[in-house]
Amino acid sequence: MEKIVIGSDHVGFELKPVIIEYVKSLGYEVKDVGTYSSERTDYTIYGKKVGEAVASKKYDLGIAICGTGIGIGIAANKVKGIRCCSCSEPYSAKLSRQHNNSNVLAFGSRVVGPELAKMIVGEWLNAKFLGGRHLRRIDEITAEENEDEELFQKVMTSDSVRYQDN
Repeated sequence: MEKIVIGSDHVGFELKPVIIEYVKSLGYEVKDVGTYSSERTDYTIYGKKVGEAVASKKYDLGIAICGTGIGIGIAANKVKGIRCCSCSEPYSAKLSRQHNNSNVLAFGSRVVGPELAKMIVGEWLNAKFLGGRHLRRIDEITAEENEDEELFQKVMTSDSVRYQDN
């Protein structure tokens, strides 16, 4: 069973249980890393928690919720190994998995309602990474994240079968 970690700030607090129940109904194990109340808190704390949980490989994927999905997504992306997408509609969420192999999804409770949020999550969870030419870009992102210019250049100029679409 795949494991999903979910976190939110105080603005995303009311939407979070709806998403937790939805994700569980799809057959995933879910861990809530907070916040656990509507008391004002910083989205950065929960973006970091979700990012670290996924980067540690204890969880397969993560979901982060704040007011817009932007701040918490930026915070999650500061964790090495995280490719968080902030989405307000299902199509971008789907393509973020297929093309970018995103491992954290962020959205905003002030931007999307519960039903749209479920549609976004459903599309994201059902999509699979396509590899091929998209893998080259993920390898370039990883090289950049590791500040390895030599590897970046090597990947960028590679004509490896690894990077060809099937």
